[in-house]
Amino acid sequence: MKFIELKSRGGNYLVVAENVAWLRDYENGQTQVGMVGGAPLLVAGKIEEVAASILEQANTQA
Repeated sequence: MKFIELKSRGGNYLVVAENVAWLRDYENGQTQVGMVGGAPLLVAGKIEEVAASILEQANTQA
């Protein structure tokens, strides 16, 4: 199980990388991150930035 950090304007999240289901552009430079079995999270950054961050964190050795 690999935890990744998602930065949000209201506070950061640590989520299990395998539970990220989808990404969707949102307003004001934010992105919605769909979570398996849960409500979407609203995170800071454009969809491309969030996707790159998720992939980078998920693929690094811990």
